[in-house]
Amino acid sequence: MTYHPKSDFMTVMIERGFLADCTDYQGLDEALIKGVVPGYIGFDATAKSLHVGSLIQIMMLRWLQKTGHKPITLMGGGTTKVGDPSFRADERPLLTPAQIDDNISGIKQVFAKYISYDDGPTGALMLNNAEWLDELNYLEFLRDIGRHFSVNRMLSFESVKSRLDREQSLSFLEFNYMILQAYDFLELNRRYGCMVQFGGSDQWGNIVNGIDLTRRVIDKEIYGLTSPLLTTSDGKKMGKTADGAIWLNADMRSPYEFWQFWRNTTDADVGRFLKLYTEMPVEECDRLGALAGSEINAAKIILANAVTTLCHGAEAAAAAEATAREVFEKGGVGDDLPTLTLSADELPASIVQLIVKSGLAKSGKEAKRLIAENGAKIDDAPLTDAGLMIDAAALASPIKLSAGKKRHALVQLG
Repeated sequence: MTYHPKSDFMTVMIERGFLADCTDYQGLDEALIKGVVPGYIGFDATAKSLHVGSLIQIMMLRWLQKTGHKPITLMGGGTTKVGDPSFRADERPLLTPAQIDDNISGIKQVFAKYISYDDGPTGALMLNNAEWLDELNYLEFLRDIGRHFSVNRMLSFESVKSRLDREQSLSFLEFNYMILQAYDFLELNRRYGCMVQFGGSDQWGNIVNGIDLTRRVIDKEIYGLTSPLLTTSDGKKMGKTADGAIWLNADMRSPYEFWQFWRNTTDADVGRFLKLYTEMPVEECDRLGALAGSEINAAKIILANAVTTLCHGAEAAAAAEATAREVFEKGGVGDDLPTLTLSADELPASIVQLIVKSGLAKSGKEAKRLIAENGAKIDDAPLTDAGLMIDAAALASPIKLSAGKKRHALVQLG
């Protein structure tokens, strides 16, 4: 990156590693210096919460507001009815309007922790594209908007091309998605003066479509800025683990498990993640990321505390660290561990079943392999018997199951 920005926002994006590409570095930079720039990210409501994979975008909106601009969180109440085909191998299952509304209310809880929705000039807006998409007249839309899109060009976008190259079906419904997303940008500019769309680098084609459409229909200059698609240093997709997505809502992933996810960051990712997911000074992020040996573990605790404080509050972060210390340093049980509560009529149960039910393994086969490879413990003692049966007497007090050194769960009688 040779461009040297003048605005605070672009400086943060470049220094902290948020920037993959921009449609016009200089044009956006100058707009950011002149006055308050409204910028948006669209989030389809396919689940009741967003997960860690969306956190890079949420942090971009947070920095946008912190540097004096106006974030817009656009909920895809309309587009979720269609489904984004980008880089997917199959069509997304269609949701009912009630499911979509339910998901939107869950997602809204996340944003309020990171950005401020107030009436000030930089107060964030929460919008829903159903506001304009639900009212569209199909024939008028085809005539006024559809004529600006070249099918040849749409077929050349990587997200569509990759699906067609693998000879996987792409429905006409999904093919319309990029037109609807482009139309969102046009409407947001028309209604709210929105000047920039942010997204992951897989959204580049969709963002450029919106910029072209807005220029053609209302002759306005707007911008696009993308973030890198994050993988961990060992090549895994950000936000996914062996036991599922790391959700940002506490009722879908406990603050303790969320904290543990960050505490278990690979050494090579610590500095990069501190820059992206915390607000610590860049120099301090670099210093902590360069530590080695046992010192890097202290940096991981700093990372886990900072990210958990932003998402769940300082008390939750402190409680998670205290539980972790109790579990790892004293071999204690800790109050916040994921807990499996069984009724008497579910007993006796095999230890393999309990390892699966408590989320420490995905299948009985995986649980047996864990035991065979000496990776399982029961109350901190090696678990060697895959045929062990647990009855009500064994659960007179809770038992602690462990998979490796870092993942634990409690099993108790309800």
